[in-house]
Amino acid sequence: MSGFSVCMVTAPSMSEAREIGRSLLEERLVACINLLPSVSSMYWWEGQIEEADEVLMVLKTRTQLLDRLVGRVRELHPYSVPEVLSWPLGPGNPEYLDWLASEATGSRIS
Repeated sequence: MSGFSVCMVTAPSMSEAREIGRSLLEERLVACINLLPSVSSMYWWEGQIEEADEVLMVLKTRTQLLDRLVGRVRELHPYSVPEVLSWPLGPGNPEYLDWLASEATGSRIS
């Protein structure tokens, strides 16, 4: 295990994804976020099948920050039950992982 994780979060619009993402970056809960527009989602919600266009956020962070990250997404997100899923990262480019470690510190920038 590398001590790093990737998270997937969906948001209802690009502007809301950017707003959530900027807060997570400013709080140093993530080092990087990729925003993938125009994700078509289909899911069960309150007893019926729903369809929505969403933005997929792919976040890279330290595994030790996941609890704080999930809590903060829940506070910032407009959905009552936001999707926040994570997977541990395996080995990767050592320079990239060093950079990720130096940026995802969990300490807010001044």
